[in-house]
Amino acid sequence: MFKPKEKFMKKMTLNKLLRGTFVVLLTAMLIGFVSSCSNDDDDDNTPGAGKAHKVVFKAEASAGSNISVAVYGIDGDATSASSLSGTTWTSPEVTSESGAYSANVAVSATGANASSTLKVQIWVDGELKKEGTSSGQVLSASANYAF
Repeated sequence: MFKPKEKFMKKMTLNKLLRGTFVVLLTAMLIGFVSSCSNDDDDDNTPGAGKAHKVVFKAEASAGSNISVAVYGIDGDATSASSLSGTTWTSPEVTSESGAYSANVAVSATGANASSTLKVQIWVDGELKKEGTSSGQVLSASANYAF
């Protein structure tokens, strides 16, 4: 049987052990947090910061389809192209501002039949960055790319 003094000593040792473990974990977390933040350079990691981009938006519909409307732009600055016709459309090249965040495009078309398709693309600095598709007789495809 345990004597009251031995029981008290075991309980006190356990409390010291738990408290010590807590202090060590808290210290390790604090050191890890401080050292990871000291290497951050948020100015270089902000999307779109410091660089302008040349952006082109494209759409291609399957044979017999007809593209009718396209809305495209950088951030909230949208341009609408209506009264379009044909199976392909390409926007003029748009140059983004150096702090721009995203490029967006949405295109509507009428398909020839239920298996018709519409594909929209965002090209940034000559590279395909994002693509969106739609299928059916009523076609609406969109894409969004964050710089």
